[in-house]
Amino acid sequence: MKFNRKKYTDETLVQLYEGLLRPRMIEEKMLILLRQNKISKWFSGIGQEAIAVGITQALEADEYILPMHRNLGVFTGRQLPFDRLFAQWQGTPMGYTKGRDRSFHFGTNEHHIVGMISHLGPQNGVADGIALATKLRKEPKVTVVFNGDGGTSEGDFHEAINVAAVWDLPVIFVVENNGYGLSTPSQEQFRCKQFIDKALGYGIEGIQLDGNNILEVFDSVKTLAEKLRKKPRPVLLECLTFRMRGHEEASGTKYVPKKLMEEWAKKDPVQNYEDYLLKEKVIDQKTVDGLRKKIKQEIEAGLGVAFRETHPVADTDVELKDLYAPYTPSLIQPASSKRSEKRFIDAISDGLRQSMERHENLVLMGQDIAEYGGVFKITEGFVAAFGKERVRNTPLCESAIVGTGLGLSIKGMKAMVEMQFADFVTEGFNQIVNNLAKTHWRWGQAADVVVRMPTGAGTAAGPFHSQSNEAWFFHTPGLKIVYPSNPYDAKGLLCAAIDDPNPYLYFEHKLLYRSVKGEVPDDYYHVEIGKAKLTREGSQLSIITYGMGVHWAHEVLDGMPDIAVDVLDLRTLLPWDQEAVSETVKKTNRVLILHEDTLTGGIGGELSAWINEHLFEYLDAPVLRVASLDTPIPFAPTLENNFLPKGRLKKAIETLVGY
Repeated sequence: MKFNRKKYTDETLVQLYEGLLRPRMIEEKMLILLRQNKISKWFSGIGQEAIAVGITQALEADEYILPMHRNLGVFTGRQLPFDRLFAQWQGTPMGYTKGRDRSFHFGTNEHHIVGMISHLGPQNGVADGIALATKLRKEPKVTVVFNGDGGTSEGDFHEAINVAAVWDLPVIFVVENNGYGLSTPSQEQFRCKQFIDKALGYGIEGIQLDGNNILEVFDSVKTLAEKLRKKPRPVLLECLTFRMRGHEEASGTKYVPKKLMEEWAKKDPVQNYEDYLLKEKVIDQKTVDGLRKKIKQEIEAGLGVAFRETHPVADTDVELKDLYAPYTPSLIQPASSKRSEKRFIDAISDGLRQSMERHENLVLMGQDIAEYGGVFKITEGFVAAFGKERVRNTPLCESAIVGTGLGLSIKGMKAMVEMQFADFVTEGFNQIVNNLAKTHWRWGQAADVVVRMPTGAGTAAGPFHSQSNEAWFFHTPGLKIVYPSNPYDAKGLLCAAIDDPNPYLYFEHKLLYRSVKGEVPDDYYHVEIGKAKLTREGSQLSIITYGMGVHWAHEVLDGMPDIAVDVLDLRTLLPWDQEAVSETVKKTNRVLILHEDTLTGGIGGELSAWINEHLFEYLDAPVLRVASLDTPIPFAPTLENNFLPKGRLKKAIETLVGY
């Protein structure tokens, strides 16, 4: 291994050496503790330290790094206190996730680190968002995101690099090429001989380094970062290295040929660099011994504090409270009484426009939303009003764009992501349920993202443009879900959702876009999140519904003048209004739950269970549910009408009243 110190001082060389020693010595201690059964698991980076250490020291302290399991050198390089770091691994309260997550699954804005989740790849989209925020703010900063070679097979990796390339984002996509994805060798993961070949396909630069040479990594990244700060663009950085331990300790290394292990052992980044510094008389053995003694004392001191802590005392109230970022809504009323008749679609556009005016840090992202105005024309004219930096066409890559929204949040910005159709959200599902929903609960970072979801059937659009999929997300703690049924609520709920720093899914029924009108305040205003509304009053039974169900209920009841019914529009599905549901059930004693989604696993099942559990003594009849058939949505109008629940509603009402 050849080292070239170039212009770097002895002090810099020693700093890099100490930077290498810290993660190596911590790992050596952790392996002892693992054998003593004092820690539960360990993902080793022994043999790969030069990449994390070299990159971290090459960057400015306030530039974000998104590391992986084996990048301990990032955390030590950013000087995280050992006691908190060790407590994190032990799952004790002093840790960064308060015992809610383990190992390196956490972030800290104080140290400009965003840790990974177990699903490999999503960190790349988040890096895009952080880099986009710096670019919009004209901050000369780079963002670095780490990947293992196996993780590059994930779609998130491709999506994020493509977005960064199209938008010229200053992201360094690091691939630690250690030859294996867990036990699967590279030739069974991909056919390319080297990762820098992939850079050509994205139209970006690819650079390959000896990842075990600390000086080569440090100098290359330092030089590269200086260039990217001046001229933002993404780069794919391949670092050749080898993992000398198992994927995690329990998996071992029996699958690795002995000869290969012996060859890479000769390339140990710590030992080779130490030998070089000793040879060049930059350090002597006294220096080595002194540094090792100092680091050992720091490790033992940190462990002493961390091991004195016990697992957290469970407190249900605290767990539920930490689910969402703190937010005290100020319910904003219209500044004047002036109203105009607006279609449902116009009310949404109006709320979005006024939110853009209110929040200068709000960025809109989606396919075809810029000059074209979106497929439904909701953002038509927005580019002229707010510019293309804030109204951004995206490639077809829902996962990367939702991740970008989270990255913007980390930098204190707001994001609205438009799904062209709610059906397409499956492409971004992981980012929503595992990143947006869990990030605040895990490490206190708000996910200030609203995902707009054009939803619903009735337009003969078939099974991939008509689904009602709100129940997929209703099951996910940490999200908020709104679903307006009329223009007034559509605008007010959207404005309120964007104001709130927590992640929202905002469902808007496509059939209502141009078929429903109403008086809507011209001014900016909120409709309170989590509050249902009675849209019709009666004493014989309660219909609890939302979205298109509200209109179906009114239409059917208009033809049944002898039956007096409460129609409760939930408006917010998560959190839903238990008080309003309780009031109407106690009033009428009969309940019918109506929704467009399919029956099995729909939101109606949860509402019915809650009513039976908490209000059973007030019921004079079983709770009935009316919903769509348990099939995909058919294309032909006759089949679609049969699929939807509207045609079965009248009979259900008559059955319930006559029970």
